[in-house]
Amino acid sequence: MVVSVNSIPDRNEFDLLLRSTIDELNAHAQKSSKKVATLMGRNLEPYVRDVMTELAIGTPFENSIELIGGQKFPDIIANKFYGIEVKTTTQNHWKTTGNSVLESTRVDNVERIFMLFAKLADPIEFRCRPYEEVLSEVVVTHSPRYLIDMNLAPGKTIFDKIKMPYDTLRKKENPIKPIVDYYKSKLKPGEELWWMDAENNSKASNIVIRIWNNLSSEEKQELKNRAMVYFPELFGNSNDKFGRLAIWLVTREAVVCPNVRDLFTAGGRSDYALDGKVYQNVPRIFLNLFYNIPSIVETIMQTPAFELSEYWETQTTDETKLFDWINLVAEHANKIQDAKHLNIRQMLTELSLK
Repeated sequence: MVVSVNSIPDRNEFDLLLRSTIDELNAHAQKSSKKVATLMGRNLEPYVRDVMTELAIGTPFENSIELIGGQKFPDIIANKFYGIEVKTTTQNHWKTTGNSVLESTRVDNVERIFMLFAKLADPIEFRCRPYEEVLSEVVVTHSPRYLIDMNLAPGKTIFDKIKMPYDTLRKKENPIKPIVDYYKSKLKPGEELWWMDAENNSKASNIVIRIWNNLSSEEKQELKNRAMVYFPELFGNSNDKFGRLAIWLVTREAVVCPNVRDLFTAGGRSDYALDGKVYQNVPRIFLNLFYNIPSIVETIMQTPAFELSEYWETQTTDETKLFDWINLVAEHANKIQDAKHLNIRQMLTELSLK
């Protein structure tokens, strides 16, 4: 984590330099719009550097304007303290995806960063604002990144939303956690973040999204067993009881399944014998549960209690998690009319202790 303790040098002078730079760039856009329109991406950075270098003559920033280049953040620095991040768009709006929340490539000692944004659609225009004032949300490409909005109103930044200043967040050892916590607090029932920080999700997501039918039989069964552990609502009668499972398959397992319901209900009813007693017309979802109890119990015992608590949305412990799961399944099963003749709690207890 890069942290500087420099004092703020010549802020008023630097603000004046930025205003002069934007005025000059907008003048260039009016006089030579065709030339400026070709300055996409990396081509614009040296152009801005050259304009700033010329305007800095006679100011405290003379001979200090430096183009960093490469993948470093920000693109241009002045006096080794101020930074200018350059962004462009060919669309007629003022939004784009910004830099990583982690800022792992931030240049040493740079403390104050400004966003210089070029809208290269007609009419071409340049704007510049303090970096932290234009970051509205966090979005995800291959990693969490800020969303830039040059028209963002005061008090509407992501930092206002998480109630933490930009400089405080960026200096944290894990700056993503407060953002994850904020978006988690906004989830509606059944929703889930499809990206998580490493602290909260040690399992890496598969880079390839797969179709369910392309999985091996072993993979399919293993996922179904884990689903029966993580989502006890599958054994109830809610209209959206497969919703969290569908989200989990995509976000955590990178698997798309067009017909999640069929995984557990296809095949109809059948009789089931347990300890000499035959239970008739057992719904398929419970047959799948009973036949796979050994693997399901193993999954429960190998999954940390804190993780199960998150899935079940209720607290459990390593000592009680097996029976807590049995009780959750039984509570949901009691709502199914076709399962009234089954004592699910008793049956699962007997099967789990075999």
